[in-house]
Amino acid sequence: MSTRTLISPAALATRRGKALYRTVFALVTGGFTLVFLGPLYWLLSSGFKDAQEVVRTPPSLVPGSFTPGNYSRAWEVMDLSHLLLNTLFYAFGALAFQLVLDVAAAYSLSRLRPVLGKAVLGMMLATLMIPATVLVVPQYLTVLDVPLVQRNLLNTPWAIWLPSVTNAFNIFLLKRFFDSIPGELLDAAAMDGAGPLRILWSIVLPVSRPILGVVSIFAVVGVWKDFLWPMLTLPDPAKQTLNVGIYSLSNGVPVNVLIAALTIAALPTLLIFLVFQRNIMSGLTAGGLKG
Repeated sequence: MSTRTLISPAALATRRGKALYRTVFALVTGGFTLVFLGPLYWLLSSGFKDAQEVVRTPPSLVPGSFTPGNYSRAWEVMDLSHLLLNTLFYAFGALAFQLVLDVAAAYSLSRLRPVLGKAVLGMMLATLMIPATVLVVPQYLTVLDVPLVQRNLLNTPWAIWLPSVTNAFNIFLLKRFFDSIPGELLDAAAMDGAGPLRILWSIVLPVSRPILGVVSIFAVVGVWKDFLWPMLTLPDPAKQTLNVGIYSLSNGVPVNVLIAALTIAALPTLLIFLVFQRNIMSGLTAGGLKG
């Protein structure tokens, strides 16, 4: 049976049909490209303009006064190297905790099958329906005075690392992938005397590299782009992340230098996506079919 489409193959085979199809395709593709890449181009090009040209109305598409020194000035004036190191430290610390604890939680729910495991998973997924801003106040009060241990975690990396571990979406992705691993493979390892930890380390993790890569990218980008939570929990300027530090230093900085700093802050996440976009898509769809 042939696939039904909006345009029949006979109409598409004509010269008029081909011209209409290519025109519509070019317009739609070009429109979406402008919508997504337009703001990025404006951000990058504005970093090369002087202060007067940035605020000019109507804005210029091409910088009239090409001043690449704005980027070096932003790097020095706003101390972006220090802020960048802080952000990398928080991001990869959160990545380490998520890989250890989220993998353990997903593996337990998928293969160890604890009592009330489905109920626990359901309650975890229900937290995805709660807006993140609703949880800001309870999380802040918890970090301000951690129950039982009575510790204040403000201005410490733990204020960033511990809340990032409770990521129900990553746990769900990992569990779905672990469920797709053939049970015969794990049963054969168990018959050879391998325990649950040995099976996890020697079999499950090596075949789970695609989804582990996706979770790693999500963990790093999540900390990198976060603004509200680091601003609340890291008031010390010496310990702030890249986004919060740029915001704190933006008052006495020219607007073109500020835009250059924002461009530098946005580049790492864009490069991560461009380099690993195939890994992201393959990792997200890897657990779709079992076997």
